[in-house]
Amino acid sequence: MKYFIIAGEASGDLHASGLLKALKNRDSEAQFMGLGGDMMHDEGCTLVKHYRDMAYMGFVAVITHFGKIMQNMKDCKNAIMEFRPDIVILVDYPSFNLQIAEFVKKNLPGVPVHYYIAPKLWAWKEYRLKNIKKYVDRVYSILPFEIEWFGKRGYQVDYVGNPCADAVYNRPDQDESFDSFVTSQYLDNKPIIALLAGSRVQEIKTSLPKMLAATKNIEGYQLVIAGAPSIYDKLYDKIIAESGAKATVVHDATYRLLTQAKVAVVCSGTATLETALVGTPQTVVYHIGGGKFVHKFLNLFIHVDQVSLVNLIANRKMVKELIIENFTPEKVEAEVRRLLTDEAQQKMKEDYAELRKIVGEAGVGDRAAIKIIESIKK
Repeated sequence: MKYFIIAGEASGDLHASGLLKALKNRDSEAQFMGLGGDMMHDEGCTLVKHYRDMAYMGFVAVITHFGKIMQNMKDCKNAIMEFRPDIVILVDYPSFNLQIAEFVKKNLPGVPVHYYIAPKLWAWKEYRLKNIKKYVDRVYSILPFEIEWFGKRGYQVDYVGNPCADAVYNRPDQDESFDSFVTSQYLDNKPIIALLAGSRVQEIKTSLPKMLAATKNIEGYQLVIAGAPSIYDKLYDKIIAESGAKATVVHDATYRLLTQAKVAVVCSGTATLETALVGTPQTVVYHIGGGKFVHKFLNLFIHVDQVSLVNLIANRKMVKELIIENFTPEKVEAEVRRLLTDEAQQKMKEDYAELRKIVGEAGVGDRAAIKIIESIKK
């Protein structure tokens, strides 16, 4: 069968690649085309666009790159019509993907549209649910509370577990020693504070300077930045130089870094859950300009009082969130210093054990692939 799959950022590329691998194992004639990244490509997907040319965040970035966004949309639609897939699979990225869902239903009405990793409508933009009901045949949820949320609104979804479990629990090098890791990455022999500043240029530009300012004066530790797959070193080098901090960037080693780190400062997103499943104590940060005024304004539209996946899944404040006006170097430094204490380390690791039970076992890609293939064959 022919599968067209769309992922618009690094986490989507990761989770989509796991799904593609599972589909290949069950469909020997599978053909893949889509929009995504290197990990999807490695699983045999012909890329129409790389997500590095799609991941624009924020109003200003969208406006300034509007022409490119529209060209991406046009190229995607043309590729779908030429490829004539048996199914279209959307991975998060709702602003783009819901338009594609509508396009497919209007131009290829017999082709099913499935959503793997549902848009976070429970947080904001609930109005998008009407387009999902109209243009999406099936949704695979990766957050357990979404079953009830969608169900109350008249739409049934399938919970397949969270793909972070697949990625983290099946990761290589789980038994790697600290000495082996620091030697392989040319790092100092000091305990590590890991900095995960996101996968988009805008996130890194706004978050990393404050992360470095918050941690550069914590003596006895080295700062190690998890380099995003689509970001060039010159951006990190410039920010590090301007901060006056001493920090090292490692690439293609995020899970290995988290495994060895004492504490992590993590930009809100999929990485917060991955960090928790690895077991690294963390504080979650997120930058939006405008301070308290913008925070109050956003509260009119955002329907949850947590932003990190860890806290949302646990349904309580398991990790500290320092967002918008609370994301300051002073507050981050204070929380990192607290997390470095033995008491805080033990408490968070106990909390993580509870979280793992909620998230469930690995095998998410397999469970979703079985449902997708069965639905097509009906």
